[in-house]
Amino acid sequence: MFSQTVEYALRSIVLLAASDTGPLSSEKIAATTKVPAGYVSKVMRDLVVAGLASSQRGPNGGFSLSRDAKSISILDVINAVDPIQRIKACPLGNPLHAKLCPLHSRLDRAIEHIENSFSQTSIADLFVGMTGKDRCSALFVVPEISAPPREKTG
Repeated sequence: MFSQTVEYALRSIVLLAASDTGPLSSEKIAATTKVPAGYVSKVMRDLVVAGLASSQRGPNGGFSLSRDAKSISILDVINAVDPIQRIKACPLGNPLHAKLCPLHSRLDRAIEHIENSFSQTSIADLFVGMTGKDRCSALFVVPEISAPPREKTG
């Protein structure tokens, strides 16, 4: 239902919210969230333009949240990168459908419900009751799996 861009933006903003080490470079965001580096740049640019993240140049630069995670909703992030489209007119262009037909009216109400839910859920809400390894940032850490030792032949 949601684009890959939305998924990448949510991963990135959650990582920024979970970070307590200062600004994160786009390389660090890409490596941690498993988002392609080129996509991170696009997503982060959109989040900066929307006022959800800020960027700082320099050796200690990178990206950080521009405001508290409690004041950033999931809907804010979605709308920054790929806004949810509401159904305002008949998708078939039928001029006899001055109002939405029952099908498209129900679909639009479902979209409205999703928007309301996401607007009431802050990025900080995603961390409620979680500590240490339970935090979402731990989901991004993929343990290295070492290969079993090879037997010597010959």
